[in-house]
Amino acid sequence: MDPPILVASRVGKAIDGNVMLRPLDVSVAPGRCVVLRGENGSGKTTLLRILAGTMDPSEGSATVDGAAADERDPAVRETVAALIGAPTSYRDLTLLDHLVLIDATWGRGDGSDERAEGLLASLEIGHLAERFPHELSSGQQQLFHLAMVLGRPARVLLLDEPEQRLDTHKRGLLADLLVARKEAGAALVVACHDPDLTARIADRVVDVQPA
Repeated sequence: MDPPILVASRVGKAIDGNVMLRPLDVSVAPGRCVVLRGENGSGKTTLLRILAGTMDPSEGSATVDGAAADERDPAVRETVAALIGAPTSYRDLTLLDHLVLIDATWGRGDGSDERAEGLLASLEIGHLAERFPHELSSGQQQLFHLAMVLGRPARVLLLDEPEQRLDTHKRGLLADLLVARKEAGAALVVACHDPDLTARIADRVVDVQPA
């Protein structure tokens, strides 16, 4: 097995004496998936933010390819794609426009339109390509948000309850896409409440204990 690309060593978070995440260890190697399991408020989202480099831990450390997890580092931004809350979208860009922009931004070369259309089709929202984000239903928005993250050629995917607002069929599509990303060599850390999705994607389950 390849060495871990993402490592959290005894990371914990407290603000003004309020514990948001009890110290724990997490590591994930390319082609593997760690599922975070725990009740709401246990700190799963906090942990994902620390791994993404958008929040500093109060104790311990998190690294990506051996460097500190810090979103200000261009190498970290290139390596890590995260869905933690709703990503920024633009009212006057269609779904296809967003995905083409993301594809082109991360330097994937010619074929941005075709890749964007293919990703929308894989999530069964290809018919919405010319819609604007504000025209989508709640479930359609979740699929679009997933497409914005999966459209990046990142080697690490961090997903916070990606199954929310999706029906059983769409959760199956999501599982297929995540398994494919694992097989392509991506490392995944996913906070998930769905036992069926967990069974499909997880190589290891980490129980996050509430403070």
